[in-house]
Amino acid sequence: MTNPYRTHHCGALRLENRSQTVTLSGWVHRIRDHGGVLFIDLRDTYGLTQCVVDMDSPARAQMEKLRVESVITVDGEVKPRAEGTANSKLPTGDIEVYVNKLTVQSAADVIPFQVAEPDQTGEDLRLKYRYLDLRRAGMHSRVRLRNNMIASLRRRMWDQGFQEFNTPILTASSPEGARDYLVPSRLHAGKFYALPQAPQQFKQLLMVSGFDRYFQIAPCFRDEDGRADRLAEFYQLDMEMSFITQEDIFKTMEQVIGGMFTEFADWTGEERTVSATPWPHLTWDDAMLRYGSDKPDLRNPLEICDVTAVFRRDDVTFNAFKSVIAAGGVVRAIRAPKVADRPRSFFDKLNDWARGEGAAGLGYILLDNNEGKGPIAKFVPAAAQFELNRLAGLENGDAVFFICDKPNKAASMAGKARDKICDDMGIRAKGQLGFCWIVDFPMYEQNEKTGAIDFAHNPFSMPQGGMDALNNQNPLDIKAYQYDCVCNGFELCSGAIRNHRPDIMERAFAIAGYDRAVLEHKFSGMLNAFRFGAPPHGGCAFGIDRMVMILADEPNLREVYAFVMNGAYEDQMMGSPSTVSDQQLKDLHLKIDLGKPKIQAAG
Repeated sequence: MTNPYRTHHCGALRLENRSQTVTLSGWVHRIRDHGGVLFIDLRDTYGLTQCVVDMDSPARAQMEKLRVESVITVDGEVKPRAEGTANSKLPTGDIEVYVNKLTVQSAADVIPFQVAEPDQTGEDLRLKYRYLDLRRAGMHSRVRLRNNMIASLRRRMWDQGFQEFNTPILTASSPEGARDYLVPSRLHAGKFYALPQAPQQFKQLLMVSGFDRYFQIAPCFRDEDGRADRLAEFYQLDMEMSFITQEDIFKTMEQVIGGMFTEFADWTGEERTVSATPWPHLTWDDAMLRYGSDKPDLRNPLEICDVTAVFRRDDVTFNAFKSVIAAGGVVRAIRAPKVADRPRSFFDKLNDWARGEGAAGLGYILLDNNEGKGPIAKFVPAAAQFELNRLAGLENGDAVFFICDKPNKAASMAGKARDKICDDMGIRAKGQLGFCWIVDFPMYEQNEKTGAIDFAHNPFSMPQGGMDALNNQNPLDIKAYQYDCVCNGFELCSGAIRNHRPDIMERAFAIAGYDRAVLEHKFSGMLNAFRFGAPPHGGCAFGIDRMVMILADEPNLREVYAFVMNGAYEDQMMGSPSTVSDQQLKDLHLKIDLGKPKIQAAG
């Protein structure tokens, strides 16, 4: 039986289809009246075809009543466009369809914003009418990109011998890095399920079950505050492997992720190159020192160095830095090459920016005719300047900018300054997708307020040195077999070689303040499984949505999802979150208390 709606889609017709009678269906994209002849751009998900309703067409009266975004079916003859009217930017631009029959499938009301043309519609309105927003070319193409990327990742994981699994959505709450979304149980009064922040324990249990290579396009849920690159619900390419080393994981995922990025690198129309494999490795300590971030953008050629020793010298009299150094601070420096010819405003604007970031300013020395100049130069005599030049790699015409603070704050501010200076100089490389692995993360960190030791990142990571390190090293000196994958300043992946030994896990959690009873209560399923023989294993998870953001060159996650909440985690279209009936609350053994939280007086 012939399909009554289409013989071709709206992106299919070419000159070789001339004189054919065709049937097309889609949305009325535009209507143009040229001297009584109506030109209709008909759109479906595959493309756009220009249709012509002339004065004698029986469809004329119907077409005059329709608004844009109405859904219609047309029957007509394919003809070449008149000489000089072809549209080379459109795949169907050499032809048009003369309509002899029109069927209205669904007439549209007046639309709340334009679909065919870009406008300044606010995000809330776009999200309320998301189904209209998704018809726009940009949104439509980004959603298709996401779909095609996921298909590519799946294919590449299958080719690497991985099996795809689906792990539970309703699970137990666990002390991960963020708040859980909780689901009350009707059958078990007073108890709650949690939506998974990640399928961490389940994928490790699959390794204990002997499956060797697991992957999943996994939904994850974290009750965190919204921002442009974070959503409450997101998806990741989750994977785990048994009997492997860290290097095995790197090699495997470089083939999968690097191959997928290469496949879609030119999606925006810009020619982009992907880092050659193997991707460079940076230790966490090195990344924090050289780039001021554990997710460095390697397109930025500027690097940070430590020049604390210069300002600690007796002949250097810059007391503003000396007092901070005496209190445990450090001085970080950023070389800006060949800026001697920049106007004074270049330096003043950077200083004002630093103050806006909460710093005292951004002091600098300019090396002009091999002599230090600038607001700090007079405090740094020739011998100290020589040492500064050596440490920072300064050449004539360069400037060096300084940040002085406690180590963590200095690293953070220096990282921001590095990017700001780069962008003000206009030297960030174009057309590059620069990958690297950050390795050797600290296992533990100290809470600055309480002094307590806690896990710095994933608590399930294997400590480097195993039980010996846990028993004999300062916890703050212990590194983990933990790693991140970074691209263009975005963290795309976190992963680790897992702690598969119950005895090592108990000791690792004890150092972070969790006694054995807590460990048994929160992680009994995995811990018990490890007691029956667990293989050495490890894995990671790549954020699907951030990868789409990078390939689409789109800074907002909400622009790469089909359906999504706003920044306040409200679904404007579906009215979520919403209230529920008293009976539903009763079934769940819940009562709502919207009273103001009690504030306990200090002291």
